[in-house]
Amino acid sequence: MMTEPMHVDGNAAAGAFAEVLGFDVTTAMLTCGKCRRTGAFAESHVYHRGPGIVVRCACCGDVLARLVQTPTDVWLDFRGAQSWRVPISAR
Repeated sequence: MMTEPMHVDGNAAAGAFAEVLGFDVTTAMLTCGKCRRTGAFAESHVYHRGPGIVVRCACCGDVLARLVQTPTDVWLDFRGAQSWRVPISAR
């Protein structure tokens, strides 16, 4: 029996984040607030089966970002990422 992977890479959530933030997030470098690993958004582990999108560190699994869209608003939570570094060309 084949099982579906629990997560996908950050590319799967890039469109939703780009729609809200206005730039291609796949090349943004996120530093994890827990393990301090820095990696591209595209390398993050994304879980999107719940009511929103959860972006986790590929190294330690800690939550880096959340995005939840309602009929009237988009909620963003970046508290798990110590920083986001965005290349100027991505804007």
